[in-house]
Amino acid sequence: RAAPGNFSGEEVRLASDHPKKPAGGKKFRETRHPVYRGVRLRDSGKWVCEVREPRKKSRIWLGTFPTADMAARAHDVAALALRGRSAYLNFADSAWRLPVPASPNTKDIQRAAAKAAEAFQLVESEDVMSRNEKKLHSEEEVLYDEEDIFGMPGLLANMAEGMLLSPPECSGDIYAGLDDGNLDAYASLWSYSM
Repeated sequence: RAAPGNFSGEEVRLASDHPKKPAGGKKFRETRHPVYRGVRLRDSGKWVCEVREPRKKSRIWLGTFPTADMAARAHDVAALALRGRSAYLNFADSAWRLPVPASPNTKDIQRAAAKAAEAFQLVESEDVMSRNEKKLHSEEEVLYDEEDIFGMPGLLANMAEGMLLSPPECSGDIYAGLDDGNLDAYASLWSYSM
């Protein structure tokens, strides 16, 4: 078994370069992830991961995870531990980034897989929190309360009500003193009926 740190970028075998074959019959709903190996979706919306041991029919259960990415990272740890350089990985950086199990023992593989998945959950949740903080700060800079700024409670309601009123009547000739001959340009907006 090769240590994960000894992989070069050219030696990594990615699962995405070798797509999965479609599952058997059409009667059953496909639960496997469309890209990640060893990952499938439960009815509860959680992602589960297990890997087959080489030259055996048995599988190693790696756990249930909230995201497909976490389950895929757990799969990569186990695949590297069981298959070394011949493992198909879900992520190119898994070969050098993920923890190495203490031994090829099932319990050690499960512990290392859980540790890797948890590490990527923390990174993902920190990214979401920083994006939410940036969004919150940008929204705070844009929102103003005109009623507080001008000390006029009900300002917006009064402005809206004013738009519903008819224009005031004018006394006298509003066109007095205009002798350019183009009186149509000064027609009242309210003189047209709909």
